[in-house]
Amino acid sequence: MFVGGFDIDSFVMLAALLLITGVTVTKFSSRLGMPSLILFILVGMIIGSDGLGIIYFDDAKQAQLVGIVALVIILFEGGSQTKWSVIRPVIWPSLSLATFGVLITSFIVGIAAKFVVDLTWLESLLLGAIVGSTDAAAVFASLKERNIKTKISATMEAESGTNDPMAVFLTLIFIELILIDQPNYWLLFGSFFWQMGIGLIIGLVFGKVASESINRINLDSSGLYPIFALSFALLTYSIASLSHASGFLAVYVAALIIGNSELTYRHSIFRFNEGFAWMAQILMFIILGLLAFPEQILAPEVIGNGLLLSAVLILAARPAAAFLSLMGMKYTGKEKLFLSWAGLRGAVPIVLATFAIVADVENGAMIFNIVFFIVLTSALIQGSSISYLANKLELSGPKKETPTHSLELISIGKANAEIIEFQTDEKTSIVGKKLQDIDFPDSVLVSAIVRDDQLITPYGETEIQEEDFLYILVSRKQKNKLRRMLKA
Repeated sequence: MFVGGFDIDSFVMLAALLLITGVTVTKFSSRLGMPSLILFILVGMIIGSDGLGIIYFDDAKQAQLVGIVALVIILFEGGSQTKWSVIRPVIWPSLSLATFGVLITSFIVGIAAKFVVDLTWLESLLLGAIVGSTDAAAVFASLKERNIKTKISATMEAESGTNDPMAVFLTLIFIELILIDQPNYWLLFGSFFWQMGIGLIIGLVFGKVASESINRINLDSSGLYPIFALSFALLTYSIASLSHASGFLAVYVAALIIGNSELTYRHSIFRFNEGFAWMAQILMFIILGLLAFPEQILAPEVIGNGLLLSAVLILAARPAAAFLSLMGMKYTGKEKLFLSWAGLRGAVPIVLATFAIVADVENGAMIFNIVFFIVLTSALIQGSSISYLANKLELSGPKKETPTHSLELISIGKANAEIIEFQTDEKTSIVGKKLQDIDFPDSVLVSAIVRDDQLITPYGETEIQEEDFLYILVSRKQKNKLRRMLKA
């Protein structure tokens, strides 16, 4: 638990300084080519008991709670930003990696752990299960900072968003096998299909309910819509978990549904989620850094065992999982090689490692320390070299450009209208037409056009061109009709 005699004012100041430090650290991480999670964790370790001694924290259960809530927020933000048209072509390869890939990785690392670490077979397999899955927080953060081809980035994203059920299932099954003399194997194996199936159904249902609710409710303040949306993410996770299904999978699926629906206050919701997800990520990794004691993590035995198992994971287990899981699918050798290297470990393995401590597994603390070291090694070595490898394998996509113009998109609640953004392309039916010749629905007004980063005031003779950004004022009743016309 937290110890340190802080009064309220000191605690508030410490929280502010940690957030400022975390935000500043992201700037240094991009310049150093190092994943930001490494620096967040280091901040936690530095201010912890073995560092400057500002905060003493050793409550694995509290860290687990913080980690789970933060992962829900991060998964919700990542899923809502993902386009279904991008994910759909890679959904089956991603699911193969998320199930068979995790299973293969877990058992190879588990078998290696038996010969490297002084653990029983079940404890070794538990260690393998904990590091078996890639991490959504690490993957989403790394993809935001790098230009990877759409097919590969979509596969990484979908895999990390859906592989938690297998990792959680394997972790819990080995903990139960360790602690229970005569476990019910049929019940244990059946629970995996229950977790996947019911988690998927709950995600679909709550995603649809959330989308409809956001569009139908008329709140007095636009700032309430992002909170309303996020509340559905937390509700989806809790309902799924209380049903003994996969809460993480349910949240990711619900986020996909919400993110690919037409939403009122869409941009406000997404911007809020992005900022909140960054805050959750900063706090989560700092808390996990506080939970780790450098004196234990950097002990010679942990370093030696951790390096050997990291080598097995990075050079043997993950490549075997990637190549076998994608066998017969339309991925080149270079793409499989990149996916092998880009299987980042992060918060999920550390949070799963706390399960062993909370369950009082005999060697739970040793497993946690080794897992923590493996995560640091994976993030540092793999995370910092993703861009370099993508370039070498010619898998880098086009440079991501952020528009230099800025126009606040708003919804006018009392007037029951909103301003929407639409970018034209060569397939848009209105390209080449003058505004006065376009048969827009009633109550529609083109308020502004941004062309080549220049704001154009529209009038009847203005001709629409490719790559124009149109900002259109429309009543909510006519919004769907307008979008159908624009996309015709």
